[in-house]
Amino acid sequence: MSQPKPLNLPFDPIDRAAESWRAHFGPSAAMAAVTSIMRAHQILLSQLDSLLKPYDLTFARYEGLVLLTFSKTGALPLSKIGERLMVHPTSVTNTVDRLEKSGFVRRLPNPRDGRGVLAEITEAGRGVVRRATADLMGAEFGLTMYAEDELHAMFDQLRTLRVAAGDFPASPMRQDEGHGGLL
Repeated sequence: MSQPKPLNLPFDPIDRAAESWRAHFGPSAAMAAVTSIMRAHQILLSQLDSLLKPYDLTFARYEGLVLLTFSKTGALPLSKIGERLMVHPTSVTNTVDRLEKSGFVRRLPNPRDGRGVLAEITEAGRGVVRRATADLMGAEFGLTMYAEDELHAMFDQLRTLRVAAGDFPASPMRQDEGHGGLL
């Protein structure tokens, strides 16, 4: 997997910023944590997008294709895609535009809503999802440095933030891999 260019700094800049923050403003644990999360996001997105580039995909477009793959009919209204991927309608439109240009989805009129549009995954889209997923799983989504129990703990820690933001209720929502509830 292509790695982002290493910074090769002689110190941890986030730790250094936290020291300065403490000296100027007080406790810095939250600032250091959020800055670390934002940097991790940059690193992972760069790695995943590099891995997906040969498939003419970004991670955002890959997520859209996977969502369509998981749907019962292979098609969803654009509004439902935005809701499930937690992105703005404009982002969904741009994603579907690019996927359509690549031949991975097609737009169809929504039979349940005369004004609505469905995005439907094509056979080419299903094929690219299979190949890209094999590569992502082989690279463990860029998280090879963590053990499985650490990944579960990370998921649980970040789930707390998502619940607090109102993404979904705190009650268990999953049944797979020990996360309880329903998917």
